[in-house]
Amino acid sequence: MSRAERKMDHIRFAMSTGQGRGAMFDDIRLVHQALPGIGFADTSIRPKTGDLNLKSPVFINAMTGGGGAGTLELNALLARAAKETGIAMAVGSQMAALKDPSERASYEIVRRENPDGFLIGNLGSEATAVQAQEAVEMIGADALQIHLNVIQELTMPEGDRDFKGALERIADIADCLDVPVIVKETGFGISREAALQLAGTGIAAVDVGGYGGTNFAAIENERRARKLAFFHEWGVPTAAAIVEARSVFPGTVLASGGIQSAQDIIKSFVLGADAAGLAGSFLKAAVDEGEGRLIEEIRWLEEDLRMMMTALGEKELAGLRNCPAVISGELHHYLEMRGYHPQAFANRTKN
Repeated sequence: MSRAERKMDHIRFAMSTGQGRGAMFDDIRLVHQALPGIGFADTSIRPKTGDLNLKSPVFINAMTGGGGAGTLELNALLARAAKETGIAMAVGSQMAALKDPSERASYEIVRRENPDGFLIGNLGSEATAVQAQEAVEMIGADALQIHLNVIQELTMPEGDRDFKGALERIADIADCLDVPVIVKETGFGISREAALQLAGTGIAAVDVGGYGGTNFAAIENERRARKLAFFHEWGVPTAAAIVEARSVFPGTVLASGGIQSAQDIIKSFVLGADAAGLAGSFLKAAVDEGEGRLIEEIRWLEEDLRMMMTALGEKELAGLRNCPAVISGELHHYLEMRGYHPQAFANRTKN
């Protein structure tokens, strides 16, 4: 099977396997503020994301590229939606185009459709600094994601089996590039241990890419004769991964993995995230209902964020970290067993 055929398989199986609610956001209850003291017009959703300089706290996360005409058309649609709404967009892994120049068009289209937008390139942790520079130049990227996909590779029939040297390559890429580097998990979460190692490199951000969204183990198992079912429930749920990463990583923390609504995004910010990437839900809107509906979805998300900020009495996104929230259920148990104190979230004092 060619790489392009595999990319199209990923999209098809992502649509068919769907998303569950395993990210643990349902275990978080926000504490309503009956006297918020602000109005809707007072709120701002401009995030503080350091060198990433995002205009919106919502971005289109990595999904597509390298699948020939099919992914070219989808990337073009996503790029136009990003341009219309002013949000950032990440492309899927560009390794396909580095190995097969005929696939470059499916990535280059995003810069043609969105010439002034904030675009994020993407490569795996096997990439060299030279390849990283080429990926940035390919789409005029404003930042580069380095994705970690150990579980996907292990489940993939033709996947990699050796992951030595990844941290050193990431540090080298961060030192060599002139654009910020983001390290992103692909659906199995960044643990405290991994985030602490990444804090010792020059990267600008971690994207926790937690368990609970598109499950690449389930997708790759659709392509296997012998299923590795033990990986279906593997990983750090997104809500827990945000807390773990935030506790040790000093830079920007991005939330992704099973985020399906503005309420999930708000809860991510309450836990410590700075911005949130959506892939699966945006992909479904784009494929099922088209470009216009995707644009509507993005605008509704941003409006809903401001609605909830008003109800919580917070003018700025950063202030959400002071908002009390009650954590219960499996997330409470998980955090407690990992040495965190869930009750501290419930007893925060708003500024």
